[in-house]
Amino acid sequence: MQSTDAVKSLAPINIQFQNMANELPITLNTGKYTNASGESFSISLLQYFVSNIELISADGKVYTVPQDSSYFLIKQANPQTQTIQLNVPEGRYAKIKFVLGIDSVRNTKPLSKRTGVLDPSSYEGAENMYWSWNSGYIFFKMEGNKITENPSVAGKKFRYHIGLFGGMDKPTLNNIKIIELDLTKKGLAKVRWGSQPTIVCTADVAKMFTGNSTITIDQFGTVMGGPTSALIANNYHQMFKHKTTIN
Repeated sequence: MQSTDAVKSLAPINIQFQNMANELPITLNTGKYTNASGESFSISLLQYFVSNIELISADGKVYTVPQDSSYFLIKQANPQTQTIQLNVPEGRYAKIKFVLGIDSVRNTKPLSKRTGVLDPSSYEGAENMYWSWNSGYIFFKMEGNKITENPSVAGKKFRYHIGLFGGMDKPTLNNIKIIELDLTKKGLAKVRWGSQPTIVCTADVAKMFTGNSTITIDQFGTVMGGPTSALIANNYHQMFKHKTTIN
């Protein structure tokens, strides 16, 4: 049991994720966006895992959120999931670090250790974030349609389901990405009793089409593994930015 002093040393903080495409807020199904190759597209589904969160103070001390409480599924269709609420030691935090995806250790734990958003039985239909055939989580999922110039012609559907953690029984690609954001330019997070700061991060999904590699919907309409998944993961590694901190 925690001591009273230990409990009092923790204070609340929020981490908010604002999903965008080329700095435009994402509106499912009706929003229109353009990738680096000039392809227009709409988004019908977007969700991804954020896990293993660490906060680094201005004097370099690292606070690691207890791992069992550090798995979150961000869903564009559910605004409540886009703000993570944590309790961390009081202090001034200059960096935030997290995994985009699910670490390899948790991927291989028994189901009794994979509850809440990690429970494969909790997913329904298109929102499924688990590959039973590969015993692994889908880290990032985005689906939608390429918009054609002729509105009477149906656009090409795209599906990007990116996962793979290195493999359980056989080696696979490892597409786990560690994201680190510097808060010093846009505002340190000042965690203390009596306030609840919010670290606001943007996630620009248009980045998955460009960066180290150029991905086009015409060439890669469906990606659910294979070497192209690594190209997309290397691109979307760059999609997060610190927008501001509200203290």
